[in-house]
Amino acid sequence: MTLYNSIGQGYNHTRQPDPRIVERLITLLNLPLKTTIADVGAGTGNYSDAIASQGYSVIAIEPSAVMQAQAQPHKKVKWITAAAEQIPLADNSVDGAIVMLALHHFQDIAASIKEINRLVGKGRIVIFAFEQSKIPDFWLTEYFPYFIQDTLATFPSTQDIATQIRQITHKQVEVIPFLLPQDLSDRFAAAGWCQPEIYLDPEVRNGISSFSKMLPDELQAGIHKSNHVRFVEAAKL
Repeated sequence: MTLYNSIGQGYNHTRQPDPRIVERLITLLNLPLKTTIADVGAGTGNYSDAIASQGYSVIAIEPSAVMQAQAQPHKKVKWITAAAEQIPLADNSVDGAIVMLALHHFQDIAASIKEINRLVGKGRIVIFAFEQSKIPDFWLTEYFPYFIQDTLATFPSTQDIATQIRQITHKQVEVIPFLLPQDLSDRFAAAGWCQPEIYLDPEVRNGISSFSKMLPDELQAGIHKSNHVRFVEAAKL
């Protein structure tokens, strides 16, 4: 929460919900319209609003007041200030739940999964997360090596997450790849995989937690290196 209280200002400028991700979340939840979905680690509520606009009721659960302050009012979205490990809702109080790029910020993943499962009962939990093992191969780490360190330290592996969910919930768990489109409207850390220039935008970097935790010297060195490559490529034209 402390991290997002510090970097949350302006988060909405670059972290807009991508309609293809919204569609996938709704498809995987497989719930009738007007049912209730919990968005755990909702941030500024962008995905909560997008899902609510498709005909669902959403309970947005978020501990950061700074993030919540940027939320746009939506008549179908109810906000609760809480961490994932302790949510003040009754058992079986929602029909399904999503965790949208928030799992790595939970203080205790096992406790969070148990708590979310308590809320959904027999309903589905859909988690959108990075595949940890792929990050070291991402070209961005050539410019900003800290991404590897931060990823290995904070992002649980997909298989470990799946194992924990099976053990805690006793539900069937399926890992489904989501290939990132080239024009994502949600500028999260991997969104610029084919648009390198977006990482030169301070607003984009401010909405990515790994950049916010990076030492200033490494950040500036990476920016300088990437700008140099852009200059060399332009000179070849």
